[in-house]
Amino acid sequence: MWIPKGKRPIVTVTGSHQKTCVFGTLTVDGKQFFRQYDVFNQSSFLKYLKELHRKFRKVLLFLDRAPQHHSSVIIKKYLKENNDSIRVKYLPKGSPDYNAVEECWRQGKNDLLVSRYYPKFHNLKSAISNYYRTRRFKLDITKYLFRNAS
Repeated sequence: MWIPKGKRPIVTVTGSHQKTCVFGTLTVDGKQFFRQYDVFNQSSFLKYLKELHRKFRKVLLFLDRAPQHHSSVIIKKYLKENNDSIRVKYLPKGSPDYNAVEECWRQGKNDLLVSRYYPKFHNLKSAISNYYRTRRFKLDITKYLFRNAS
């Protein structure tokens, strides 16, 4: 933000504490799958997992260790029932550098939030939905994972 010297900046905020959640998956061959939910919990993750499974059939997921990804009985049950077509590997704790989707979140945060104002929460949700539906990240996951290997 640029402000004349000696002037106090005015930042417009909504004061809202509403939330939204986006789950995302990138494939080795460049496909991507993002879904937005109102909450980040086991139920929304299970719903996302089922949609992902339906779309890709056979899946090897690399997940961070968020409790929503592994602590629920319903998640464990679904993964066990579908272990012939869904495999999960958990990334080391505190290792967002190994998760290529983190780069999507970083770019989205920059593109959607920096120097932007949304008068209503639904405007922000719509912008997020449109962004992840239309944006092609074109990340080479192999290069992403091995970029710091030297």
